[in-house]
Amino acid sequence: MSTQAILTALLLPPLGLALAAIVLALMAWRGQRMAGLFAAIALAAQIGLATPLASGWLRASLERLVPDADGPDDTAAGAIIVLGADLVRTATGPDVGPLTLERMRAAAALHRRTGLPLLVTGGAVASGEQVAVAAVMARSFAADFGLPVRWIEPRARNTRENARLSAALLRQAEIGRAYAVTHAWHLPRALLSFRQAGFAVSPVGVRRALAPDGRASDFIPRPDHLARSWFYLREWAGLALYAWRGG
Repeated sequence: MSTQAILTALLLPPLGLALAAIVLALMAWRGQRMAGLFAAIALAAQIGLATPLASGWLRASLERLVPDADGPDDTAAGAIIVLGADLVRTATGPDVGPLTLERMRAAAALHRRTGLPLLVTGGAVASGEQVAVAAVMARSFAADFGLPVRWIEPRARNTRENARLSAALLRQAEIGRAYAVTHAWHLPRALLSFRQAGFAVSPVGVRRALAPDGRASDFIPRPDHLARSWFYLREWAGLALYAWRGG
């Protein structure tokens, strides 16, 4: 596991808040009264992030940064870039995960509408892995969608490298603009990465969601929404880090 992955796990919920609550509770037990209050706040935040209200608000806060994320027609685009996400391990080998599959489905529909060639990008999802996300995506595009992939970019370790390495491949093919297909909540970081790489893209946001409307079920904690909140908080952290690093 990379240093970045370890820091992400330690600092972001649920582990980050759980560790903070434990440390603060120990401090309260040793007589520091205010520590007990902050431990309670940390636990309350953990529960709050598990609600559909919190995860929905976090997702909407990202998607609002890209108001035109539904992929308008762009006659200047010369390719479709599909950013890889997750893989799953199966008894017969690695396969595309649900996030990656959603992006591929949107890209397949866009390809059939425009006829533009596909580029898939994504390296190994963890250090020590030998299989690149892009290679599995290309195989799945052929087997499950009956579509060929023209370019396979198997080295990118993060969104920043997705953009830089994909742009380099397309520039070699004398293509200066493309569609970028990823989840709508991931588009802000992806678009920033392509801007920093100096490559123009038109965003295609997968499964853009409605913001929560405050119904009773929005306040009931669920473990799947805690996982979603983790994704969206990681996006905000990555967006801040990429903006701080610059081009």
